[in-house]
Formats: sequence, C-alpha cells, structure tokens
Amino acid sequence: MEAPNVENRLISNRLEGVSASGIRRFFDLAASLEGVISLGVGEPDRPTPWHIREAAIYSLEKGYTTYTSNRGIAQLRQEISRHLEADYGISYDPETEILITVGVSQGMDLAMRALVNTGDEVMVPDPAYVAYVPCILLAGGRPVPLPTSEETGFLLSQDTVSNSITPRSKAIFFGYPANPTGAVMPREQLQAVARLVEKHNVIAVSDEIYAGLTYGVEHTCFASLPGMKERTVLLGGFSKYYAMTGWRLGYACGPEEIIEAMTRIHQYTMMCAPTVAQMAAIEALRNGEEAAQEIAADYNHRRRTFVKGLNSIGLHCLEPQGAFYAFPSVKATGLSSVDFAEKLLVEERVAVVPGSAFGDCGEGYVRCCYAVAPQDLDEALRRMGHLMADYHNQ
Repeated sequence: MEAPNVENRLISNRLEGVSASGIRRFFDLAASLEGVISLGVGEPDRPTPWHIREAAIYSLEKGYTTYTSNRGIAQLRQEISRHLEADYGISYDPETEILITVGVSQGMDLAMRALVNTGDEVMVPDPAYVAYVPCILLAGGRPVPLPTSEETGFLLSQDTVSNSITPRSKAIFFGYPANPTGAVMPREQLQAVARLVEKHNVIAVSDEIYAGLTYGVEHTCFASLPGMKERTVLLGGFSKYYAMTGWRLGYACGPEEIIEAMTRIHQYTMMCAPTVAQMAAIEALRNGEEAAQEIAADYNHRRRTFVKGLNSIGLHCLEPQGAFYAFPSVKATGLSSVDFAEKLLVEERVAVVPGSAFGDCGEGYVRCCYAVAPQDLDEALRRMGHLMADYHNQ
C-alpha cells in the first residue's frame, strides 16, 4: 500500500497555486553573490527622515510601549482622516471608517478575507503586485486576470473589465500608481471603471501606497470619485512616500460595515499595529511633507535618467508615471524574463525581477527599482549594456 503524501495531508489546499514570491527568490539569490547591485526590492535607498525616527525614539522614552486600540491610535486615525480630506476632498470617520494595519500587505489580506466567500471572483490587473493573487486565493476566492499591455500603457480598459464581470464577481482589486509598471490611471479611465463597479454592484479594493509618487500627472483617489466611497476599500501606508518600509504600517479606509469586519479579523490575528510605528506615523503626517516631496523629486530625476539609459542600450521601456519602477522589455534578447534575469544576475551581478512574477502579461519584461543610489544606477546600466552588447553583435 502506497504511503500517504504527508505534505498533502498536513497542508491546506488553499496554498495550491500560491508559490513563493518571485521577488524574494531573486533577492535571496542576489544575497548569495558578491558585488551585486540590486534593483530587485521596492524599497527607498535612504533611511526614514530623522524627525520621524526622533519622534519614535521620544515615544519609547515616554514609555509608549503598550497595546493600542485594535483600530489604532486615535490621533493617527484623525491625522489620516485630515490628510485624505485635504488631498482628495473625501471624509472618513476616524472612529468607524479607518483601521490601522501592519503595512498595506495586511490590509490586502484583511480586505479579501472580510469580503470574499469561497468561489467568489475577484478581478485583478495583469501584471500586478505579486501579493494580490495570493491574497485572493488564501481567502478562498478565484482570481480573474484583467490583461493589460504595453500598447495601452498597462492601463485597465473599460471593455476588459466589462467583459470579465460575471454573476460571481465580488470585487475588483487594483493599485495605481502601479507596481511593477509605474502606470498611473487617468481620472477619466478610473471613472469608466467606477461606472462598472456601480452598475454591477462589486466592491473596489484600491491599493494606493504609491499615491504620493507621481511625476507630471495627478493621482486620483478612487474612493473620491462620485458614488465610490461607499463601494471602495482604500488602502494606503507610509512605506514608500516616507521611506518607512521596515516600520510595517498602513491603513484601510472604507464603509463602516467592511472596516468593522476587517477589524474583527485583525483583533484576533494581529491585535494592533506596533505602537512605536504609529507614533512615528503621526509625526510623518504632521511634519513630513517637505522631506517626502524632496525624496519624490529625487526619484523623478533618477527615473528620467534611468529610463533614458535603458532605451539607449536596447531595452525598450515606457516612461513610468508613478511609483519607482521601470518595466523594460527584454523581448529583443529572445530570452524569457526569468532567463534574462538569471543571466543578468550571474554574469553581470545586477538583480532585477522577472516580469512573469507579476502575471502572465508580465512575461517578456523585467522590473527594475530605481530608488537606489545614482552611482549604483549608473553602474547597473553599464553592466546591463555590457550584457546587451552580446545581442547587438549577433
């Protein structure tokens, strides 16, 4: 008699289809090699501004080391409410419509688990951030990819969304400015999606972690569109704009019923976000805008220089309008995105992420983070150009 498969017996079948992150795989591989320039992990290359770190240190000195409310510190929720009203004209009740989460990643997980029943369909752009599909699967949902392409700027089209809606559609899950493409949805295209959300009575989950990082275009908060506040879970955070990745702090805003459901899960699985991180975030929202805008201006300069360099070495790249990623095509090499990334890492010691990690429509591209030191970007371009020279000479 054949022995039972222990792994299958012990591990939940909800993990089927949930593979290890393609980002982490290349990050770990890069860490095992000498002299690697990593363009792989989406993280600012500078520490959190000093005044934010100082506020955290002061909070520790004052003994703020206990649990907070499950929903988060009241002053932080109030600051988030003021921030969203000032920037987008949208008002959230700090007591009932805002939840402080352990990063936007936890907000994604909570939103899916609060909204999705087994078998519900959740539409998601392709390519998109690597965590979206796993969050849907782990909640028992069925991801429905919404193909995008370079020809349309990697933007969602109204027709694609409309043609993907079925009686089982529960939600649409997207993030703009986009990771990995840097695409920013214009207001009129978001309004077209909003009309479908309303018509078909689905919920929008809008990941706006890169909201402060746009270049020459305006970010539109999806929940601020007419009729969308009551149909949207808005996810935001502090990691990218304020260079606070390691603090692990985000927030979710939405209708009271949904936020209450997310809080119910949060209180049993996480209790509350770290107190010291919440105190730092209060300082970031009150006094961090000037430093954050300086950082964004620096990214803008790196963006222009890096994308110009990619195109000059034969890696065709659309100019990203937001976030801090370039998404060049590697199709000219004839290699798959995984093979190109491995070859670049092993032969030239430059780490990028294969586009296929972000969905089927990412195949043929690689993601490069340009939130790294300018001298490293220059050297990375030189090394990438050396690899590309082999293909130009064939």
